[in-house]
Amino acid sequence: MKSLKSLKTISLLLLLCGAAAAQGSGGNRPSNPNETAGGENTGSIQGRVVLPNGSPIPRPVKVTLRVLRGEKSVVYTDTEGLFDIGNLAPGSYTLEIEPDKERNFEGVSERVEIQGRTSTFVMLYLKEGISVKERRESNVVSTAELDPKVPAAAVKEFERAARAREDGRLEEAVAHLRKALAIYPEYLKARNDLGAYLLAQGKLEEASDELRRATEMDPKSFNPHLNLGIVLTQQQKFREAADVLDRALSLDPTSAAAHLYAGVALLGSGEEARAERELSIAYESGGSQYALAQFHLGRLYTNRGERALALKAFETYLRDQPDAANAERVRRLVEGLRRP
Repeated sequence: MKSLKSLKTISLLLLLCGAAAAQGSGGNRPSNPNETAGGENTGSIQGRVVLPNGSPIPRPVKVTLRVLRGEKSVVYTDTEGLFDIGNLAPGSYTLEIEPDKERNFEGVSERVEIQGRTSTFVMLYLKEGISVKERRESNVVSTAELDPKVPAAAVKEFERAARAREDGRLEEAVAHLRKALAIYPEYLKARNDLGAYLLAQGKLEEASDELRRATEMDPKSFNPHLNLGIVLTQQQKFREAADVLDRALSLDPTSAAAHLYAGVALLGSGEEARAERELSIAYESGGSQYALAQFHLGRLYTNRGERALALKAFETYLRDQPDAANAERVRRLVEGLRRP
């Protein structure tokens, strides 16, 4: 399975030093054409935008809400991929995400029905374009991931899980993976994917348990180590996360995602010199898709009092991510750094 590229309580990704991405969830909700003034008999749509492998996307994504009359409103996800649109009158709505040529994702459309005072949760899975499918985060595949002893029945459950995930049925996907593991507990790919799906659901303890087992099953498997490092970072277990991500990088030193998460974990551990190196490598190797590394470099340089470097890093972040959930806050930081 493709490795994860998101950071969750990286609200501690973006909130470690108070540069809040507080516009997420309910904080960045726009006015909506179907809203009712009194809020009586109204519902809401909450959701998460995730990568094709089920992991939260680390960059803000524009979600458009459309109604039958053609009117629309727009909301951006927070740094955990979450969004919240409230005070909606009963009716039929469509959530849309436009195709993204830069990140090479196809468009997404999901119909949602609001009935009375209900809150509906929706998972929106981005779909990869051709070039993304050809360029995986890591080409490192261990022998255990190609285990020829996996029973056919377990493989069938694994494939059912993949189809369910592609259709946005994450709970069903988790159930199929559990069945696959009940048939063959040493099924490494199923164990790793289960950990990833649990992460996408925000079930960090369960995700951690599955991914730890996966790393024990095969200490040379890259993806479980990266995914476990992400979970530990979200749990703010920065020292342990850094150790696990060091192991991931020893298995695949070309992974921009592993460098990014290692940088965040090291920053949380107070190891600024190593954090600077990892964040710099993440951006150099991953480009604008890893602009978040520049944000954290800006924080790091600000803490050191290196104003010119901080200014450059924040400006790069805004250039690459002008619509980021915390863009206004970063712009204010930039204005402050430009003052004599």
